Amino acid sequence: MSRMSSDVPAAPRPSRWSVLIGFLGSMHLAIALLLTLALAAALGTVLPQNQPSQTYLMQFGPFWYEVFDALGLYGVYTASWFLLILAFLVVSTTVCVYRSTPMMWRDMRGFRLDIREKSLERFAHKESRPCHPEAPDTVMQRAQAVLRDRGYRLRRRQDADGREVLSAMRGGGNRLGYFFTHLAIVVICIGGLIDGRVPLMAAQLLGGLEPETRQIPASQVPPKSRVEPSNPSFRGSVEIPEGRSADVVFLDLGDGYVVQELPFAIEVKDFRVQRYENGQERSYESDVVIHDDTLEAPMEHTVSVNHPLVHRGYAIYQSSYRDAGSLLMLDMYLLGHSAEEPRRVTVRVHGRYEQSLSDGSVYTLEFLNFRETNLSRELDEEGGERVHDMGPSMEYALHGPDGETRYYHQLMEPVERDGRRYLISGVRAGTGEPFRYLYIPVDPDGEGIDRFMALVARLHDRQVVESVVDEVAGEAAKQFSGEDDRVPREVVRNTMIRLMELFAAGGYDAVIGEIRQRVPEPQWDRLTDVFGRVLNETLRALYLRVLEAEGIAEMRGDDAAWLDDALTALDALPRYGSPLFVRLRDYQLHQAAGLMVTKAPGQKVVYFGSLMLIIGVFLMLYVSHRRCWLVVQPRGDGGSRLLFAGTANRNMLEFDHEFAALSRDLLQETSAGGENGTGGRQAR
Repeated sequence: MSRMSSDVPAAPRPSRWSVLIGFLGSMHLAIALLLTLALAAALGTVLPQNQPSQTYLMQFGPFWYEVFDALGLYGVYTASWFLLILAFLVVSTTVCVYRSTPMMWRDMRGFRLDIREKSLERFAHKESRPCHPEAPDTVMQRAQAVLRDRGYRLRRRQDADGREVLSAMRGGGNRLGYFFTHLAIVVICIGGLIDGRVPLMAAQLLGGLEPETRQIPASQVPPKSRVEPSNPSFRGSVEIPEGRSADVVFLDLGDGYVVQELPFAIEVKDFRVQRYENGQERSYESDVVIHDDTLEAPMEHTVSVNHPLVHRGYAIYQSSYRDAGSLLMLDMYLLGHSAEEPRRVTVRVHGRYEQSLSDGSVYTLEFLNFRETNLSRELDEEGGERVHDMGPSMEYALHGPDGETRYYHQLMEPVERDGRRYLISGVRAGTGEPFRYLYIPVDPDGEGIDRFMALVARLHDRQVVESVVDEVAGEAAKQFSGEDDRVPREVVRNTMIRLMELFAAGGYDAVIGEIRQRVPEPQWDRLTDVFGRVLNETLRALYLRVLEAEGIAEMRGDDAAWLDDALTALDALPRYGSPLFVRLRDYQLHQAAGLMVTKAPGQKVVYFGSLMLIIGVFLMLYVSHRRCWLVVQPRGDGGSRLLFAGTANRNMLEFDHEFAALSRDLLQETSAGGENGTGGRQAR
């Protein structure tokens, strides 16, 4: 006796390969990768890319700078994670194309002559004639002619029982749209990978390439940090001073850089900046000369923004410019008793200058930058905003003997504020801080600061101070007691000299600090008021000495206003943090053109992929894949039984009209009183 088992055999377990292929070709994975790339592209658009580290540090602060740097957000499009996602998308889309192409090809080429009538009867577009008077051959010949006239491709089959099926198809290229679209994504991503830094990253990973972190000349960079001209793709930059040439560019890699060698040299003959009337940059361009052994003669060309020079597959762009060692003619004032006698010094930007003081200390000035224009936004008389050029400026760092460094921003030309003119100089303790500006009033009848420096010199000259104090001590004694004989004159004199020394060393804050340190708190306000009046009177007398040296007998209105500004500047001078005041007197401009050199063979691949994408999208959106079937069965009375059905995947409204017209032309009857059929578009 046999026994039947009720166990259902288990479905075969899919192999790991099929699971992997299914995962890589899934729509969910492709969408996730595309969304990730879109988010990365948005970050790369919002966050300026490939800027100096100092720019990001000042903008985001130390904490977020480190976070963003670790995530590679300062160079999104060349970050390893971005290239990895790009490669993953290539694999995923390739698998998707591999899996879908056979099915799409069958759908494009197959006419489905074996379709069942029951399936056709469920179509939304159908017409049937159970009792059509015409013979099958007549109907079939007319149907073929009508469908061919409308651009349909035809296939016909006749069964043994006399049943005939006519299949028509138009717009099969719609299916190619899906193929082209998916393949375009693969091609574009491959182009991006070709132009990425995959070879450099691989060489670094394998130890064949090591980034250089020292700031040294390109000629001193060791071979392990140099890249041969055979490198297939890169994007690098180089700054070339006018009249100089270079045959290398620098590529950022990791925490340093590598030197990319070029098979030719680029010489910059001249660099020009064109500006609007308000000083804003309109454009800048460089006259370059290409020295290449493959050329019969050097090739000259003008490179400007958005108008690069392409030579041997290398594109040379004008990207930026900077100072290349301009000559600066300076007046250097020692803020002491010799302030009236400036030293004339000529230095270069990026150079250094050492200045020794009378006490033996040495200060080093490092000249960092020079700018010929400084744009400032101001409100005009109507309340609108206007851009104003404040003229040339320089930046330098002052390194003290104690190792402390301060940074200064010095304008060359005086600026006007509230009808008065000042020479301004900014100072800050670190590059991440804003500048705080010292306003020095210029001479009423000129552009210089000779009067102010004369006042500084006399303030630090003890003999002059004692002489002035002797003149005003008698009157000043009344400020202390109200009677000359109540306070000894020598005490008043010594107090006034001390006040002048405190003011010269620390401004009004030093005077107030001395009062609060030496007298009880209940007397602070009274003595601050008394000492303030005495100090101001002494400074006024000192200023009269300056005017006498200029040949001015008495103080006028402009002179009094100038004194108010000068006292404000003298009060701020101790916080200026420098024993020197450096004024830019003149300059000779020398600039360097910042050029970007790229080699991007993947660019044409991306263009080709973009063209494929356009074609694919056009085919998907504007080409409708339409199919029609006509089933004809003979009747015993010589007539036919007809079923005509159709379908489309796009532009259904247009297909409604086309199907109605086809039905009229195909199923026309020989007599007006033919038997009624059923037809039309069924409600879905």
